[in-house]
Amino acid sequence: MDLATLIGYITGFVCVVFIGIGPEKIFNFWDTASAAIVVGGGIAATLISLPLDMVLKIPNYAKHAFLHKEDSPVDLIKRMVEFAEIARRDGILALENVTDSIQDEFLVKGIQLAVDGTDPELIESIMATELEKMEERHGNGKKAFELLTKYTPAWGMIGTLVGLINMLAGGMDDPGALTAGMAVALITTMYGSIIANYVVGPIGDKLNIYNAREVELKQIVLKGVMSIQSGDNPRIVEQKLKIFLPPAERGFGKDEG
Repeated sequence: MDLATLIGYITGFVCVVFIGIGPEKIFNFWDTASAAIVVGGGIAATLISLPLDMVLKIPNYAKHAFLHKEDSPVDLIKRMVEFAEIARRDGILALENVTDSIQDEFLVKGIQLAVDGTDPELIESIMATELEKMEERHGNGKKAFELLTKYTPAWGMIGTLVGLINMLAGGMDDPGALTAGMAVALITTMYGSIIANYVVGPIGDKLNIYNAREVELKQIVLKGVMSIQSGDNPRIVEQKLKIFLPPAERGFGKDEG
């Protein structure tokens, strides 16, 4: 569970509903027509913009904002150094025995290619293509949330225009029509802004950050596999991979071995 995402949504809900609006007034901010215009319009525009298979994956993309898991770069580098030590001590074929304990398919593929004696340029090409396709899949998820972030405020404005037109069409002498039209006009704009800036926009931004972190992890794997395959000393492997870390995190391993 990503606590930052959960805490962010809870904090926003408490501040807006309990502090800003007040629980006793919450129903003043509900309008079915406004919700239908913003939510329905945003979904419709997204369906028109994207292939159906990408739209159907939106809930799965959103799940990653709450349940995302990733390895520590430091732990990954330590593991790659351990593999380098095994390869140097027992030969690279010995790495075939460690793949069963690895859950990262990208790392398993890299080790298997190295163990099979695949040409280094081919290993790099295969793994780089795999990384490129992963980024493409992640980009599809980010694109879906970018579109929702763009369209929902626009449909909020459309709802505002609908409310104003109904208000004017009802005549200034009809207080009921005036009140109903004004409610739709104002609430739809609010709904569009809330959905874009509280619900879907932040998820898209978080997915973008997670993508960058995962790409970095895969690059560590790629660089490590290539270094192990070329027969580098474990300390050289470690130094090559530490480049991916901030300077403050590069101190591990100094007193090891």
